[in-house]
Amino acid sequence: MAAPDLSTAAAPGARLINPTNLWWVAAALAVMVGAMLAGSYWFLDFVHVLAGLLWTGIDLFMGFVIGPILRQLDLAARRAMVTRLMPRMIFLMPTLSIITGTTGWYLARELGYFDLPYPQQAWVVAALIVLALLTVQGLGILLPTNLRVCLELQKERPDFPRMQRWMRRYVRTTALQGLMQILIIVIMARFATGI
Repeated sequence: MAAPDLSTAAAPGARLINPTNLWWVAAALAVMVGAMLAGSYWFLDFVHVLAGLLWTGIDLFMGFVIGPILRQLDLAARRAMVTRLMPRMIFLMPTLSIITGTTGWYLARELGYFDLPYPQQAWVVAALIVLALLTVQGLGILLPTNLRVCLELQKERPDFPRMQRWMRRYVRTTALQGLMQILIIVIMARFATGI
């Protein structure tokens, strides 16, 4: 996969990261905490499934729809798309991944999945491994790359070759995230039908 080319910049010095987005991040995390404290498995499961569907759907949409479209756009359109998309992803994807993983862990604990015997427990372990890999990649590679690109694009003279190196790694990581999202769907389908 070719990385998006960022050589045609938006206005230099433009502020891309809007911290006012933190209000809805806080609201979403408050809903998560409320679901964990409410004592309603239905509500907790609803929050978990909704966040998981959004996280997985956006990952797959980005990998299989937006990625190929970006590669076909001219340079100016690519840059315009990236400068609008990346700042939103900084807030959206970590929030969805944190809510999905936290509520999933809490549900598994409350429903006794951690106490299952082998071989059923292998499904729980598989889910935890995939979740850990997705989280490490998302928070350890994708989020910092989003931040670096946004901050670099705000400079008067962005270092485009450097950003292209970051974006090549970003695209590879996103593709791997898509594959792991499909794997987690398989695992969650097993949970839904009984392990």
